[in-house]
Amino acid sequence: MRPIHSSYAVLKRAAGALLAPLMFTAALSPALSQAQEAEPIKLGYAKCAHCTPLSLTPQNTTGVKLDAISFNTGNDVLTALLSKSIDVAQVTYLHYATALDKGFDIVGISGQINGGSQILVGNDLAVEPGDWEGLKRVIAQYKDEGKPFRVAASRGNAQDIHMRGAFLTHGIDINKDVQFINIPNPSDHVQALRRGEVELITSVDPFATQIREVKAAKFFDFPYEQAAGKLTNLIVTRSDVIKNNPKGVEEAVRAIVKVNEMMADDKPLFVDTIQKVTGLDNAIATGAVDNLYPDYRMYRESAVAIAEMMRDLKYINTDVTEAVEKNLDYSFLEKVTGKSKTDLGY
Repeated sequence: MRPIHSSYAVLKRAAGALLAPLMFTAALSPALSQAQEAEPIKLGYAKCAHCTPLSLTPQNTTGVKLDAISFNTGNDVLTALLSKSIDVAQVTYLHYATALDKGFDIVGISGQINGGSQILVGNDLAVEPGDWEGLKRVIAQYKDEGKPFRVAASRGNAQDIHMRGAFLTHGIDINKDVQFINIPNPSDHVQALRRGEVELITSVDPFATQIREVKAAKFFDFPYEQAAGKLTNLIVTRSDVIKNNPKGVEEAVRAIVKVNEMMADDKPLFVDTIQKVTGLDNAIATGAVDNLYPDYRMYRESAVAIAEMMRDLKYINTDVTEAVEKNLDYSFLEKVTGKSKTDLGY
């Protein structure tokens, strides 16, 4: 017969073997709990070339369930954020200043991709690319003949403010010298040009490149000589989302930074992503990428300058420069990148 103490030792070893996995799981449970503490995040973005990389964020997110939802325009995205249909939104610096002007709760948490604007003129217009003096002469000629010189953009998007700022820089009064036409959906720009409804349009890529590819208009200039420069997209949220789900916001920013770096390193992937989201062909997507600049930083001084320019243009009614600075929250970018806010555009 086996001694009692020997049987006890066997039982003890068996019990230890059974308990070890349970103890290991218990030790992991705080970590598992932390990984699962983030509430799901809904991220909204518009169907522009520089916005489309956000469609890749769900598969590049850890620690939170993230849904990426596409909208026709940036205005639609902002409306969804303010109505609490989504939690995080890709908008523009223009939307950001406009929302603050109206007293809405909006907080900038990351940059995304800049550029993407082109000024295009009708094929029959006798003006050469970049010849602003020539454009002003044509506008004056229209005035003398009693005809309106019609310029278009999608009111509320970055291209609108880029155009207005460029006109201001070159001495063209958007209210007196030209007639502004609002075409809300950028995908409609090409038909407006084909029908001869406008003489000049400032559009967003890939639609701007599409217009050139199908020869509905010709290139005039990139409208970057103004306070906004090439700044376009900004990632924003609301203060209640930051308060209630800070981990979710952090992981969303982490995914955006990761995807941004992918776009910067892999141009063919960028082209392919534009094609998949917009349905436009390779040549158009490739042309659009040449005018896009991935950058997750938030540029405080430029954002303030944009707000000042918008007030000068009577695009907003109040001085929101203080709110623009106050509502840029660099903490999530700092955690994700390990960089100081000074290095992140502050």
